[in-house]
Amino acid sequence: MMTFKPIRQSRISNEVAAQLKQSILSGVFKPGDKLPSERELAEQFQVSRIAVREAIRFLENTGFVSTRHGVSGGTFVTDLNFEYLTNAFVDLFLADKITVPELVEMRVLVEPEIARLAAKNLNKKHARLLKEALEAEELTINTVDEDLEIKTSVHYILAEACGNHFFEALERSLMALTRAIVKMIDTNNISAFIHPVGMHRPVVEAVLSKDPDAAAEAMRQHALEFGQNLINLEKSFRSSKK
Repeated sequence: MMTFKPIRQSRISNEVAAQLKQSILSGVFKPGDKLPSERELAEQFQVSRIAVREAIRFLENTGFVSTRHGVSGGTFVTDLNFEYLTNAFVDLFLADKITVPELVEMRVLVEPEIARLAAKNLNKKHARLLKEALEAEELTINTVDEDLEIKTSVHYILAEACGNHFFEALERSLMALTRAIVKMIDTNNISAFIHPVGMHRPVVEAVLSKDPDAAAEAMRQHALEFGQNLINLEKSFRSSKK
């Protein structure tokens, strides 16, 4: 006689989460749609409400749904974006699973190719946005947050312009992690010194000229220069804590 192993509650909730996730990915539930209530889902899946609750919690933690409270509350499908991935990278850094030199190495590898593709695929919209971002960098900047917002704009535009969503996801994650690190360790508000005005100009000019090789090389030099500045800043920060 065959002996079966009991099915753990967690496995039931995983199956519920998997089916709900597939329904979202396949378009049965679209961004903004409200999922059936916890009771209705429990009846449809023929599982306990606890299993449904755990499944919803998993989907919320992974960015597929959000829960709202109140009279018009419920569980709603979110518009998937890169935020969950970027948050994961930041969490890995905070858990000492990613180092600043590793971040710099990754940027040196990824960003030149993004610049190369952006130069090849540049359209009028992204050309205009790049010019505006470069001009904004030369204006007076008052805070670290403002400096980071403006200095990372070029990277976000290039990532979108490159036409490869995988590269865009990686770049957004790398930028989010870079910003988080700078805000964490830049206790003396010197971000403008580790990324002075003009660092992006050779990159942007090469992209606007639609010269892929020049764009890639300019970005490689930029990633190396800024990366070394960031490494030095972190070393100084760690030394001050000893």
